[in-house]
Amino acid sequence: MTCAPHPAEFEPIQREASAAGVRCVVGAVLVNPRGEVFLQRRAEHVRLFPGCWDIVGGHVEQGETLCAALAREIEEETGWRLLEVGGLVDVFDWTGGDGGLRREIDVLATVEGDLTRPRIERDKFDEARWLEEDELRRLAAGSAESGMIQLALRALAMRPG
Repeated sequence: MTCAPHPAEFEPIQREASAAGVRCVVGAVLVNPRGEVFLQRRAEHVRLFPGCWDIVGGHVEQGETLCAALAREIEEETGWRLLEVGGLVDVFDWTGGDGGLRREIDVLATVEGDLTRPRIERDKFDEARWLEEDELRRLAAGSAESGMIQLALRALAMRPG
């Protein structure tokens, strides 16, 4: 697995969050060779962001690096393996339903595995699919909560070529 930006670039973000007592969350905007982005729609019954489209990711566990957490979350949520972290898309803070502050670190990433058959966590997500840029724009226009869709569009704009 290659992490670029180098994991050392992640260390100050994680260290600052830890010093402030803020829990880190990692997210991956996964892009396939056709330039499509993988998104999952959160189930209506989940506590955080029910019914919203989301990227792959989750909380960083105690003692885990951001890159290790990203690889673990990708494997847990899809069954795929992280190949490369391509670039930092966004870092922002948000408050969860439990009132706890989170610092989210979202990156552009590529994965390997059977990209046609993600292993979806059906207790957390209702739907998952690869979306082209035009489809992302349509979803964003028709969604009251389009934060992660907008993030995916920013990540696509970062890609070379």
